[in-house]
Amino acid sequence: MQPVEGELRPVVVLDDICVRYQVPDERIGSFKEYVIRALQNKVRTHEFLALNGIDMVINKGETFGIIGPNGAGKSTLLKVISKVLAPINGRVRIYGKVAPLLELGAGFHPELTGRENITLNGTLLGHSQREIRLRQDEILDFAQIGEFVDAPLRTFSSGMVARLGFAVATSWEPDILILDEILAVGDEAFRAKCLKRLKIYQARGMTTILVTHDMDQILSSCERAVLLDHGKIVTSGEATEVVPAYRELLQRKECVPQ
Repeated sequence: MQPVEGELRPVVVLDDICVRYQVPDERIGSFKEYVIRALQNKVRTHEFLALNGIDMVINKGETFGIIGPNGAGKSTLLKVISKVLAPINGRVRIYGKVAPLLELGAGFHPELTGRENITLNGTLLGHSQREIRLRQDEILDFAQIGEFVDAPLRTFSSGMVARLGFAVATSWEPDILILDEILAVGDEAFRAKCLKRLKIYQARGMTTILVTHDMDQILSSCERAVLLDHGKIVTSGEATEVVPAYRELLQRKECVPQ
């Protein structure tokens, strides 16, 4: 059956998603110390539910916001949607090709040049060497990293890394684009350039999932949003209703005696 024009088409469906971490009870200074203590059975941990019973549906063509205070589970949720992290419970259904920009520099190597990192990141996103070569000039033109193209990534500023990452991830117009605070880095002109590209792609049916602490961006870009706190959904719905709920949550937290 062909979908009716205007009918909502889910591209991300999460059913009762739970993610659990093992957290050490005390701070361990290095990986070597951790291994030694683990071999001696001296590592004490407790379980932490980073996500607890998450149900969510995101539709084709919408820009969907995920908001909440630090530690709410936002980045963990993006990793589940990107299939980077498997939940201990629940079902994840993704319809389409996902391009995740989960954190600054993800999928890049600091010792490789900008040009080499385009090849590396494009390969990780599932593109062939020929496809990457054909898009390389377009990526460099959009990223505007200039003479740094053949310099090691470790010499780049955070804004340059963000520009290159965004340029690679959006060069092939994915079905689902995931952005985790990536537009918070860089200058105003480049952010406007990114938002313009996103609007063009959205008009063609691309879905964008956006995590940011910038509520003005959520209100201007997102139709719907979800508010997380301590791994659970506090509320979800129209962005114009969810953002005020988030601001109220922050005010309550500030009033709690430390």
